[in-house]
Amino acid sequence: MNYHGADDVNILRLTLHGRLVGYLAGFQNGRNLLTFAEEYKSDAGRPTFSLITHPEFPHAKKLLAEPWQRNHQLHPTLSNLLPEGALRELIAQGLKVHVDNEFHLFAYLGEDLPGALIAEPMDPDDVPAHLFSTYGQAKAVRFERTARANKFSLAGVQMKFSMKHQDGRYNLSKGDVLGDWIVKTPSTKHKDVPLNEFTAMSLTAMAGVDVPEIKLVELDKLDNLPPVNLPDEKLAFAIKRFDRNNTQRIHMEDFAQVLVKYPQEKYNSASYEQIGKILYDFSGNGLADAQQFARRLLVNILLANGDAHLKNWSLLYIDQITPRLSPAFDIVTTNVYIENEKHYALNLGKTKEWYDVTYANFEAWARRAGIPWRAIKPHLDDTMEKARSLWPQGIKNLPMNDEHKQKLHSHWSKLQKDFQI
Repeated sequence: MNYHGADDVNILRLTLHGRLVGYLAGFQNGRNLLTFAEEYKSDAGRPTFSLITHPEFPHAKKLLAEPWQRNHQLHPTLSNLLPEGALRELIAQGLKVHVDNEFHLFAYLGEDLPGALIAEPMDPDDVPAHLFSTYGQAKAVRFERTARANKFSLAGVQMKFSMKHQDGRYNLSKGDVLGDWIVKTPSTKHKDVPLNEFTAMSLTAMAGVDVPEIKLVELDKLDNLPPVNLPDEKLAFAIKRFDRNNTQRIHMEDFAQVLVKYPQEKYNSASYEQIGKILYDFSGNGLADAQQFARRLLVNILLANGDAHLKNWSLLYIDQITPRLSPAFDIVTTNVYIENEKHYALNLGKTKEWYDVTYANFEAWARRAGIPWRAIKPHLDDTMEKARSLWPQGIKNLPMNDEHKQKLHSHWSKLQKDFQI
């Protein structure tokens, strides 16, 4: 994609489940504008683009009435669909654009974004005339697609790729082929991350948490990876995408999108009370999702996962309209990599300290979120019963390395009596 002049604009057509949502315009100066289509705004049965645009969400009609304008970064609802960190840098290098050029990155990734949204470049002749009253003096110009180069490498971190599984092998998804697995390669910074995540997610499932299918995959079964530097480890971690069902896209959004926060705000701009209240008030089964959320909060504490930030909790729109809490993902025992780590990502009942948390903090969380405590405590009790009865033996048969297992056992002994294993 090339920009031809100061007043030129490239335009993407946004669709959801085959229905027009609107248009995203990218200007030469970095301004971008999301304009919703009249047919989308007026449809009470429209597929949900974001919870904040759901007809039953407060002020949704007002939010849709005016274009969403941002400079350089896209609106958080779109910005959070882009990869972060090393993968983002890798894609930007390949496209020869700045890593903060979000419109360009979004246009490149538009056919296989998380969830069901599709962004397609528009021919200038196809752009509706009425949009230009919003664009001012700008002129729509034709996209020139950029082929991504692979003559580079990137080191230092774990990478994750959307891949298609077929006949025992995993191929990097391209074009209109949807990836059905997320595959995470080993990290050059931290040891045995795939083994850690597979173990943590397996223990999570034992504790009654809804978890997608997971696997450890030999690296030589991964095809067409870009030339990223990898450590001397043999296994990658793979998790089945719950936003894909064969060729069907299932829409989803993380809680940074729901709360209109940028990725850089994922640790410090919200609390678990806010997430719990949104689930309880707006989910298709608010009580069940709040109960599952509480169970996962406890499991994150038990597994010493300090990374359960806003982007690691998501809503899934299975019927295209109604939000439900998605399956769990990205649960890792992080304190084996971060010295003296003892905090989880967001506030829970006025504390972030793993070793201070008791049932009282969960009761305060439930009260502040407006969730009946009597409906939550039995699920916490059941989580603890499962963890205490299944984890000590179960971890022996899981692939986490011995040093990490010892640190996790030590973590269990330091927790308050309510939660010791």
